Amino acid sequence: MKRRKARIIKEPKARGEWGESVFMMRAVEHGLPVSRPWGESNSFDFVVGKPGRFASVQVKTTTVKNGGGYVCAIRQNNAKYARGSFDFVAAYVIPEDLWYIIPAKMVAGLGYVTLCSNSEEAKFEEYREAWHLLRKAAGMNEETAAPHSEESVAEGEEVAMGPAGQRVQKALDFMRRQLK
Repeated sequence: MKRRKARIIKEPKARGEWGESVFMMRAVEHGLPVSRPWGESNSFDFVVGKPGRFASVQVKTTTVKNGGGYVCAIRQNNAKYARGSFDFVAAYVIPEDLWYIIPAKMVAGLGYVTLCSNSEEAKFEEYREAWHLLRKAAGMNEETAAPHSEESVAEGEEVAMGPAGQRVQKALDFMRRQLK
């Protein structure tokens, strides 16, 4: 997958909102149906899947470099999440343009995780770009992935986008203009 150079948004709330929009686009690129619940009172940001097989996802972003990796807070209002709050954490390491799709049981009780670590004690590298875990949790297999994922498109080839994708793209373009 082609890496994207992201401009770092300084204000944490705006950066989190931007990270959520990037998650939504990336999930769609990987063939995942993604929905956002109404309001902000849920302990998760999105659900992926189809009726009868939804997985809840909490999106986190990080730009904080510490030693050999990036520290990502897995907290809500400065407190650890309660067990069962979500099924997966989707942690976006913005400077590296990398996603970690981590099952909730792997971060249970943790307030922080270190990602993109070169350490021999790195605990989360197996979850780097592990979108297949969301497909599996949503009851989807590789054959049901989007036919226009980046891996199936030749370099420079344009992909036709449906009306929903066009609306999302326009919203992302608007957000980018506002952040400039």
